Amino acid sequence: MSKNSAAADTEADKELPQGTTPAFARMHKWLKRFIIICLFGLVIEGAFTVPVLAIWYGAPTLSLTEICDEFMKVRWNDEKAECKYPHPIEGPPFGGPGEGTGRNTAKTEWGVQPKSHLDRIGFRELVRNKEEREAREKAAAQAKEQQSPTPSGTQPAGTPATQSQKPVAQPTTPAPQPAAP
Repeated sequence: MSKNSAAADTEADKELPQGTTPAFARMHKWLKRFIIICLFGLVIEGAFTVPVLAIWYGAPTLSLTEICDEFMKVRWNDEKAECKYPHPIEGPPFGGPGEGTGRNTAKTEWGVQPKSHLDRIGFRELVRNKEEREAREKAAAQAKEQQSPTPSGTQPAGTPATQSQKPVAQPTTPAPQPAAP
């Protein structure tokens, strides 16, 4: 009887992965299954996370580079901050100063445990931020254009002609005539 049990043990040992004893074989089998399920779950989660976040931040309206630019503007509280695309190879971490060198974040208390006081970015808020900034820039450009003095006899672009100023006819060239045979 002892020979049969010894033979069964050697057969079971041959089927077990290296480093697994018969006492822990069942546990290792379930750990392996659990780890494989978790890895597949992480892959699926990652596949859906990027598109969902891109839509949340405004992907159909903004490109990924524009979303990055808007993040930089919020992060550094600087209307002129932009993402460097493609990232320079001589930049960090391989050399050169870091992207935040000499800048202060918008609202951060630095210390042992830094605390960010930035507002959370809501659904498609980056699109709204960009549209508001473009509207401000357009209004400032129009105000600057209206304030700038114009030389006499000319009118600024985009203003309608008054009745006292008649539009000047543009010279036209006659169409070429076919030669008679």
